Amino acid sequence: MESDIYQAYEDEIHSLEEEIELLTQKFENKQESTVYSDEEIQISIKSLQGESTQHESPPDLKAELDCLESDLSFLMKFTGIWFTNYSKETVEKTGNKTIQKHRLSGNCYSLPFQMEFQLLEIQSNESISAAVTDLSIIMECGEYSDLSKFVSSAEERGNLLLFFRSLSSFAEWYEHRKCTFKHFKAKYPDIVTLPEGPSGDYLVIRSPELSGFELMIVWKIYVDEEGRVTPVLDLLPRIPVQAVQDKHAAVENGPQCFRNMLLLLGIEASIESLIKSVGTKK
Repeated sequence: MESDIYQAYEDEIHSLEEEIELLTQKFENKQESTVYSDEEIQISIKSLQGESTQHESPPDLKAELDCLESDLSFLMKFTGIWFTNYSKETVEKTGNKTIQKHRLSGNCYSLPFQMEFQLLEIQSNESISAAVTDLSIIMECGEYSDLSKFVSSAEERGNLLLFFRSLSSFAEWYEHRKCTFKHFKAKYPDIVTLPEGPSGDYLVIRSPELSGFELMIVWKIYVDEEGRVTPVLDLLPRIPVQAVQDKHAAVENGPQCFRNMLLLLGIEASIESLIKSVGTKK
C-alpha cells in the first residue's frame, strides 16, 4: 500500500519534471548560470503579481502555473522536504548533448542537507534521456552510521528519488521520536530524564520510590543500503542487586514483555504504561 502511494507520487514528480523542461525550452534562448534564493523567489512572485494588471497572462498559462505551484506545495508538505536555495549552471552544450550542474540545499523536517550533481541530457528525435552523475550529498549524520552508509550508497548510484524517499521516512521517524520524548519529559518531569536531550535515541525512567531502579528505552532508527527505514525499540532495565535477586525472572522477561506491548499497544501507549508502573511503585 505504502509503496503504491510512493510510486504514484514518483510518477507525478516525473510528469512535473517533463512539463517544467518543456516550459523552460520555450522561454530560454540560451543556457546561463542562474541562482535563486527563497527570498528572491518570493520577491519575483510578488513582482509578477503586481504587474499582472499591465501584462495579463493567458488564462491557460496562469491556470497551469497555479496547478504546478499547488502540486509542489502538496509534495513539500507530504514529504517534509523544503528547498531553500537552488542554482543551475550549464557546463557543456554540444549538438544534442547538454550537461548542467545543479546545486541545492534545504531541510527535511529539521534535518538540513546540501547536494550537488550533474544532469546529462541527450535529445534524440522527439525524446530526451537524462542521467544523474557526480552526485555529492552533505548531511550531518552524526551518530547515525547507517544513514551515513545509505547516503554514500545513494551517491554511488546517483539515485535522487531513492535518497529523498528514504530521507523523508527517516526524518519523519526522527521527528516523531523527538516529539514523543519531549511529550513524556514534560508530562512526567520527576520520572523521565533525557540525558542526551529530546534528539537523543534513549529515554530513562527512574523510580521515585526505589533508589537505583531505572528503565532505559532505546529507540534506534536504522537505514539499510536499499533505503529501507526501520525503527527499533528495546528496553534495558537497571535494577539494584537485591531487587534482581528477588525478581530475577521478571527482570529477564522485561525486554520481551516490552516488545509484546509494542505490538499490542503501540509506541506511545507502551511507554506510558511503563512510566505509570514505575511511578506508582510502592
